[in-house]
Amino acid sequence: MSAHEGMQEPNYLEFKGKYKGIYSWIFSTDHKRIGLLYLFSILSLFVIGATIGLLMKFELIAPGKTIMDAKAYNAFFTLHGIIMIFAVVIPGLPAVFGNFMLPLQIGAKDVAFPKLNLLSWYLYVAGVLMVVISQFTGDQAPDTGWTFYAPYSFRTAGNMLPAVFGAFLLGFSSILTGLNFLVTIHRMRAPGMTWLRMPLFPWTLYATAWIQLLATPIVGITLLMIVAERLFNIGFFDPTLGGDPVLYQHLFWTYSHPAVYIMILPAMGAISEIIPTFARKIIFGYKFMVASSLLIAFVGYFVWGHHMFTANMSGKALYIFSLLTFLVAIPSAIKVFNWISTLYKASIYLQTPFFWAMAFIFVFMIGGFSGLIIGSLAADVHLHDTHFVVAHFHFIVFGGTGFAFFGAAHYWFPKITGKMYDALWANIGLTVFFIGFITLYMPMFFLGVAGMPRRYFDYDEVFHTGNIISTMGSWILYSGLSIIITNLFVSLKRGVKAPADPWGGSTLEWTIPSPPPVENFIETPIITKGPYSYK
Repeated sequence: MSAHEGMQEPNYLEFKGKYKGIYSWIFSTDHKRIGLLYLFSILSLFVIGATIGLLMKFELIAPGKTIMDAKAYNAFFTLHGIIMIFAVVIPGLPAVFGNFMLPLQIGAKDVAFPKLNLLSWYLYVAGVLMVVISQFTGDQAPDTGWTFYAPYSFRTAGNMLPAVFGAFLLGFSSILTGLNFLVTIHRMRAPGMTWLRMPLFPWTLYATAWIQLLATPIVGITLLMIVAERLFNIGFFDPTLGGDPVLYQHLFWTYSHPAVYIMILPAMGAISEIIPTFARKIIFGYKFMVASSLLIAFVGYFVWGHHMFTANMSGKALYIFSLLTFLVAIPSAIKVFNWISTLYKASIYLQTPFFWAMAFIFVFMIGGFSGLIIGSLAADVHLHDTHFVVAHFHFIVFGGTGFAFFGAAHYWFPKITGKMYDALWANIGLTVFFIGFITLYMPMFFLGVAGMPRRYFDYDEVFHTGNIISTMGSWILYSGLSIIITNLFVSLKRGVKAPADPWGGSTLEWTIPSPPPVENFIETPIITKGPYSYK
């Protein structure tokens, strides 16, 4: 660390290069600036998506029409799903913290393909713009939900082509990011940074990148097939032309279930960085953590059929998909066991990122156990397409990935910005957010068991109490979200200067100044010890 003290090289926030002002950002190939471009884009879209979700919960506060009709509700939950899945949760941790931290953690000066990295952000922005355009052009906004299920997606009067093509561009952006990370990890690790000396966050990005590279083209091709159906009536999925709409489900979920692991694996990696830092211990079972990441990515390719238990598959296929669903829970359970074991007899340093990590484990466990319930054939027949699935999905995707995202944001905020945030307001925001999350989504489990279907803008009086509680939870959660984001932005301007290593971390990013220099390291680091013991 001493080699960096007194250095004159500007940090990446000050360095302008060839361009000035906004152009120094949108034309930059610095992985750190591209990570921040993703961060501001994703946070903006997250606020928009959360606001749409809030309006949907207002509609569900009572039976009958409240603030919108059925057509508007269908358009809202379609836009909410596309934004939150394709534009926020899937790219969230890899595009933001992967871009920023991967080269720092493996001792590289940048990613392998800086210009391709910038192109991936351009494609991301173009995809988002196409989705937004679909809402304001044509006779009717898209109304299929984020899954674009056939045959409705090519028969609806909704303006589907821009939305589908926007999702295709977002997938293409994801492929380029995954390709970049794979080559970076293979070719640009610092001398001595062997595979089993690499921190766990890069390991989860590595496993995720293989999913991005191999699974995303499937959904890209499938979305283009929807475009072909609408434009040329080819008959891939149209039963009147000899097509099979169930084929669409197979193709879509062949990608979209591995996509869940694109969301959750980097989240697990971020939690695996936070826990040993604040436990003041080496992570328990490092090799098992590595193996479980790779196993989750591998087995995740073979479980898509559990989304289709009611789609009239053969009995043998049902049994196999149910078994694989239970098996994929094993590597996830290994991670939870190792996190808890790391905390055993630890000297825990209580700070906001650690609280986020604990909240993540709590909600992820609820999401995981509820997943086993609907992975069971008999239970899924009753619970399929009910609010139970909505609750499970949000506990995993929003509770898991979202909690880890904010945990990572608070963990690496001093390194990224060179400023410390207000810890009191950060903890208040987390507390309000956590209470709102539980209040919002926990009643949905009970509503689902009672039989309330999802994607309905109206419901029977028997479901009224649960929906009132859930809607009130959305207000609390939105308030917590406002506190969290406001605190981080205020701290960006008013926060006290952060030291190079405010938490006592032991991975490479904590050995350089905050914020990092333009090229990360004055001298290429030479690694001589295993992970989490560099100092």
